[in-house]
Amino acid sequence: MTILNQILKQFSDLAWGLPLLILLIGGGLYLLIRSQFLPFRYLGHAISVLRGKYDDPNDPGQISHFQALTTALSSTIGMGNIAGVALAISVGGPGAMFWMWISAIVGMATKFFTSTLAIMYRGKDSHGEVQGGPMYFIIEGLGKNWKFLAVMFSVFGMLGALPVVNVNQLKQAINDIILIPNGVEVSFTTNLIIAIVLVVFTSIVILGGLKRISSLAAKMVPTMVILYFALVLIILGINFEEVPKYFVMIFTDVFEANHINEDSVFGGVLGALVLLGIKRGAFSNEAGIGTSPMAHGAAKTDEPVREGLVAMLGPVIDTLIVCTLTALAILVTGVWQTTSNNGVSLTASAFQDAIPGVGQYLLMVCIFIFSISSLFSYAYYGTKCMSFLIGADKKHYYNYLYISSIVIAATTKFEAMINFIDGVFALMAIPTMTATIILAPKVIKELKGYIKRLKLNKHEIKEGS
Repeated sequence: MTILNQILKQFSDLAWGLPLLILLIGGGLYLLIRSQFLPFRYLGHAISVLRGKYDDPNDPGQISHFQALTTALSSTIGMGNIAGVALAISVGGPGAMFWMWISAIVGMATKFFTSTLAIMYRGKDSHGEVQGGPMYFIIEGLGKNWKFLAVMFSVFGMLGALPVVNVNQLKQAINDIILIPNGVEVSFTTNLIIAIVLVVFTSIVILGGLKRISSLAAKMVPTMVILYFALVLIILGINFEEVPKYFVMIFTDVFEANHINEDSVFGGVLGALVLLGIKRGAFSNEAGIGTSPMAHGAAKTDEPVREGLVAMLGPVIDTLIVCTLTALAILVTGVWQTTSNNGVSLTASAFQDAIPGVGQYLLMVCIFIFSISSLFSYAYYGTKCMSFLIGADKKHYYNYLYISSIVIAATTKFEAMINFIDGVFALMAIPTMTATIILAPKVIKELKGYIKRLKLNKHEIKEGS
């Protein structure tokens, strides 16, 4: 197991080299500037689209704008927000959160472009059903000569969609919060029992397909965000005197770190801290990785820009709001300095410290909903990737790989699972960002056309009234 951990760490470190950071963050900045910040000016309009103001049941696609966003959010709002943020702070201190914010702001532009492309260049699977996602906009937008990128994305997409981090940390939460305090000895057997229960629960939902997944996600995501939001506000209210101090520290500690390894692609503490924040930001909001465009590509719309604007709200909700709340809860309670806990265990310590007796149990409810909703969405992403590679009639085979990974994840160490996913996400980002940057001018043209149509419609409504 030690050798496996070392191999996976080397794999992750190699994948997250300077070229990838330039592609992911440099590419995102290029998209931000190239669009002249136009999408950011239409955040209010994006919320109107999300609320269903422009929905048309006759538009091509499978699910509504709201269902597309909640399906995407049910994968991004997960352990990245609880375990990922805790890992970033335990290693990098408060300053790591600042770099996660930078990743999110740049990620908003990336999400806009990738999800707009997912609608602009929808393809058809072997059953003739309309599909969206990086593999399709690579083929449809760049042509058959670029198929190798689509294949690369799909191969690593199947691996990246495996729910190994979510399952691993859900298992850890059950052990830390429920089993150990009640005198149950944690062992391979108890972890295996947890895995089997998750397998049964997940199988019932994922075998029902996208409509069942999106329907469940639309119900679960708003509920889990509100519940988590309320609990963290209670913690911040109890420690309200500490909030300003630690909020300021997020900015003042951007050049400092807690227990960070100085051996980074940039060199020095700052370079390692930037890398840590961007890596955890990418794990949290998945901007540029290519998973979310697969959900947004299934939205019922004939206006690509609308879906791009809705997708842009993802990093706002996921990283700027939910991750920030988690970070502040960990910081104000001081557990990041007083305990050696990591991942979900650190967040649980913060909740128990602030709300003794019930805090960690309330967090357990959130963790369960976060994890289960992520399990559903990732299964959909993986089957889409397999469908592209070997045909829609064989995509169900992915479910067996997916279910097997739940057992592996529940019985393996957290470090191995996070390094595996980090590395695979990096390799998914290469084809996604390469194609997005090349196709960016076409998105800009589509955006300008949409804004003209929007202004024209508003003018016609005024004239009619």
